[in-house]
Amino acid sequence: MTHETLIDLIRHGQPVGGNLYRGHGIDDPLNETGWEQMWDAVGDDAPWQAVVTSPLRRCLDFANALASRHGLPVSVEERFREVGFGSWEGRSRPEIQQNSPQEFEAFYRDPVNNRPPGAENLIDFQRRVGTAYDAVVSTYAGGHTLIVTHAGVIRAIIALNLRTDPAGMHRIHVPNACVSRIRHGRFGARLEFINRKLC
Repeated sequence: MTHETLIDLIRHGQPVGGNLYRGHGIDDPLNETGWEQMWDAVGDDAPWQAVVTSPLRRCLDFANALASRHGLPVSVEERFREVGFGSWEGRSRPEIQQNSPQEFEAFYRDPVNNRPPGAENLIDFQRRVGTAYDAVVSTYAGGHTLIVTHAGVIRAIIALNLRTDPAGMHRIHVPNACVSRIRHGRFGARLEFINRKLC
């Protein structure tokens, strides 16, 4: 009998500074609302055998707190850091829409070929995330693991498992502190649910 592997993906809560394009160039911690969002999302139970986290504080701090509360092992995966947004780092969506409308429009029409100036290549990003994700599935085969990470990383993982091209990543909405689950079994990966709270 083949044992299934469950991977839960949770996006960090709201960071200090609110909603900005915040890639791996900005390491803001969670604000008070962000902490509340995360604890509300997971509730009191912890069905996981392990926690894997992005190295950025908005993920790492909660991963460590959750693991400590429930006595779980936690490991840091550098490749699960958010995609780099280049010159958009630290700027809000309305600001970019107002000040760089053509750049903004081009990005959302074709995010693969119209990256913000200095941004990480989307194909390279998906490749690094996919390699890290495959390693987690292999390392924790047969178990139930939580990955604490970013919207872009979760989009990349879902797109890869659904065999969607990289441009399709930006059609997946991933709110703060919501959980998605991928089940790996005999016939491959299945997206079991997306953007839920577990409590």
